[in-house]
Amino acid sequence: MTAQEAEVVSRSGKTNKRPVYFDNHATTRPDPLVVEAMMPYLTELYGNASSTDHVHGHDAAEAVEKARRHVAALVNARPNEIVFTSGATESNNMAIVGAMERYRGKGDHMVTCETEHKAVLDTARHLERKGIRVTYLPVDEWGVVEPKAVCDAIGDRTVLVSIMAANNEIGTILNIEAIGNITRKASVLFHTDAAQAAGHIPIDVKAMNIDLMSLSAHKMHGPKGIGGLYVRGASPRVTIVPILQGGGQEKGLRPGTLNVPGIVGFGKAAHLAQANIPKNTKKFIKWATKIRREVEAMGGTVIGHPNRRLAHNVCVMFPGIDGKAIINTVSNKLAISASSACTVQAVEPSHVLLAIGLSKEDVHSAVRIGLGRFNNSADIDLLISVIASAVQHLRDNVSQT
Repeated sequence: MTAQEAEVVSRSGKTNKRPVYFDNHATTRPDPLVVEAMMPYLTELYGNASSTDHVHGHDAAEAVEKARRHVAALVNARPNEIVFTSGATESNNMAIVGAMERYRGKGDHMVTCETEHKAVLDTARHLERKGIRVTYLPVDEWGVVEPKAVCDAIGDRTVLVSIMAANNEIGTILNIEAIGNITRKASVLFHTDAAQAAGHIPIDVKAMNIDLMSLSAHKMHGPKGIGGLYVRGASPRVTIVPILQGGGQEKGLRPGTLNVPGIVGFGKAAHLAQANIPKNTKKFIKWATKIRREVEAMGGTVIGHPNRRLAHNVCVMFPGIDGKAIINTVSNKLAISASSACTVQAVEPSHVLLAIGLSKEDVHSAVRIGLGRFNNSADIDLLISVIASAVQHLRDNVSQT
């Protein structure tokens, strides 16, 4: 039995093996050390971090600040530059809407790209309805936005550039350091959605000239429902208009009672991720290389940049075979997905895969494999074997019709 084929006892008393999990871009299993760190704050240490007139609130506030230090260290920020949110979607909204409103006197234009997460694209379209002009930059066949295209798109009325650090579907890593250099020279704010990248690749907000950055705990083996927004505090100091009102928590940018257990879990996950990036990257590269080789032997094609990609991402397509059919065929043994899990019950083809030039037919043949910290070599062998059998079975069915 592999590491993830944990047996669970059903109500009938029977044991059932869970499919091995390979959907780590949708979410990750919370690390047991994260759960352990959170438990006291779900039980005896239940104080409100804003009510510090007694030891209960004081203990909660201390735990929050410790977690803030860990999250800040992950991206080389200062602790007071981290604002806790409910996740990257909220952080994206806060950063984009907050910056465009705050600097409306300077301009009414923002730049983003066609392959951004819906949390960025839908927010940009919301602003367009309010009179903001938005440039949506195209990408190449790898999903790369050329820094020169960003430079050319910036004008006198540009306030913000929002380009993701790494794509959630195809794993391509964007050249955010070069983009940050461009925006800094142009005196334009730079926001990056780093939900998929933080905790998986090194990120340095200072070296990369990032002004605003969205983070998510549950993409790095932390809990769901907690994330963060980095807001540059100096050189230059960035300010944004809050999109929520009331309470004054998180310097007034994100009012509401702090989710202390979630914040503690986020801090622990960030601390573990920072320590494990080199080891995990080495392991994932080895496994992903093996998977890609076997996928190509099956007649499949790997999607995304061949080198500049998240080590734990393998997005592939099998022309002529429906991706959903593959997923359904392997579902009793493997948990894989058909691209983004963040658009609920979406029936339209992936905007990311269309943007890189795939036909609608090829888009529907794509599946996404997300490797995780708790996979092992036996899981990889099982993945390859089960997908190979499924692909052959579906091809045989097609040839018989």
